[in-house]
Amino acid sequence: MAFHPTDLIGYGAAFLTTVSFVPQAWLTVRSRNVSGISLGMYSLFTTGVALWLAYGVIQRSWPLVGANAVTFLLALVVLIMRLRYGSRQMG
Repeated sequence: MAFHPTDLIGYGAAFLTTVSFVPQAWLTVRSRNVSGISLGMYSLFTTGVALWLAYGVIQRSWPLVGANAVTFLLALVVLIMRLRYGSRQMG
């Protein structure tokens, strides 16, 4: 498989969108404050990222696989924390 210069667009987009998610996940893990996190939105978001990951695997698109694997793990951590700590903060 040859590298095409336009792949830089995919790798750049994958890197930026994944890295942009890290501060939110880090803040949530560190503070355990999930009061502003919508359970519905994060459930849909995490499911959507999982589908993008599956699509990337099927298409053998490594920018999609790499970015969505990392984003899925980060989103899953936030979602689990929302499920675990949300009822304590929402009530």
